[in-house]
Amino acid sequence: MSQKLGGSLHSLRRTNEEQLLALLLACGPLHRAALARRADISRTTVSTIVNDLMARGLVVQSDEEPDEGHDGRARDLLAVHPRAAAVAGMNHTFDGVWVHLRDLSSQEIGSRGVALDPASGPDERITAGVGILHELLDDHGLRPGQIIGAGIGVPGPIDHTTGVVGVSLPGQPWSHINVLQEFERALGLPVVVANNTRLEAVAEARWGAGRGVKNLLYVGLSNGIAAGLILDGRLHGGAIGAAGELGHVSVSLGGPTCRCGNRGCLVLQAGIPAVLAALRPAFGEGVGLDEMLVRTAAGDRAGEGVFSDVGAVVGQVLANLCNLLNPERIVVGGELSLAGEVLLEPMKAAIRRYALSLVRDVDVVPAELGIGTRVGALGGAALVLGEAPDLAAALNRMTLRTTTPPGVAGLGAEEEDNG
Repeated sequence: MSQKLGGSLHSLRRTNEEQLLALLLACGPLHRAALARRADISRTTVSTIVNDLMARGLVVQSDEEPDEGHDGRARDLLAVHPRAAAVAGMNHTFDGVWVHLRDLSSQEIGSRGVALDPASGPDERITAGVGILHELLDDHGLRPGQIIGAGIGVPGPIDHTTGVVGVSLPGQPWSHINVLQEFERALGLPVVVANNTRLEAVAEARWGAGRGVKNLLYVGLSNGIAAGLILDGRLHGGAIGAAGELGHVSVSLGGPTCRCGNRGCLVLQAGIPAVLAALRPAFGEGVGLDEMLVRTAAGDRAGEGVFSDVGAVVGQVLANLCNLLNPERIVVGGELSLAGEVLLEPMKAAIRRYALSLVRDVDVVPAELGIGTRVGALGGAALVLGEAPDLAAALNRMTLRTTTPPGVAGLGAEEEDNG
């Protein structure tokens, strides 16, 4: 019985440690009294646990100024040591991969990407991503064991019950691959996986145009068209991870056949290939999107007309989503968003026209974090940082064998084995 009791006490202690770490990760610096109140643990127990966490280098006194809601002095505030560990984001698109590192206070450590042959297979893509991660670790004096979680983005719908990428279009490199299993094996650490457009939504929600918004709709207008849904502050993937396939909403039942097998899909009218095709009669063959954007910004009427049409048809679809989901804000990203107001104004007008009066005043704004593979990698790191309970458990399990608290000489301080 005593052995069982000892095990129960140890389990309770670990649960309390992780609860306090999760609170500090989610809420930022707090006093001991606030920790005790929020965790419903006695102040004596909190002090004992906090002293142990500080001795292990996981918690430090914060030098932040207290908010109005804090009582007490600034020096009494506690925070998770930002350099106790780090998280990674990795984003794979059809032609590249980007890796991003952040510490536990969300500060950037390093970021890097490379272009890939679109014909590359999954193994080659994983090898490239892992290679970049290890380069970043070496550059910043980190050990692989200090990375306690990674958020991975790939194209296509991912079944969250299995980790397998489904087939939305022919020829996708990750189709039928269990990306969760493959990346966990390759990285040797806890992994979360999501469609890369969904990760762009997470990045904008945490650090971009969606900051402070709990119900956000992100729309990526590129070669394909996809959406990311942040509902009540959390990424919504749907029953099997396929939520957000906006490009394959039919806007013309008698329209042309799409590669997905449907007819009249939105992407056939509003994706980059459709925009280029519509502008070629005026701009000529061989003119790319960049030049078209420049000429449209300079007042070219043909460009303005095409982007106006794109904005109108996308806005009509978004009006239906406003009726269904009632988002607070719509963030528009992807290469086509660079057209600016010539695209956004017709989009807003269509929403005002077709959405119910109760929901039509939704904010429609451009993305703030830019475009490209890097944004999804930011979202991967944000996704891990947003899972405070899991992050706290991983942090608490991490073995720290340093003679001084980790991070005193930087996150990559050399370890010395005391044993």
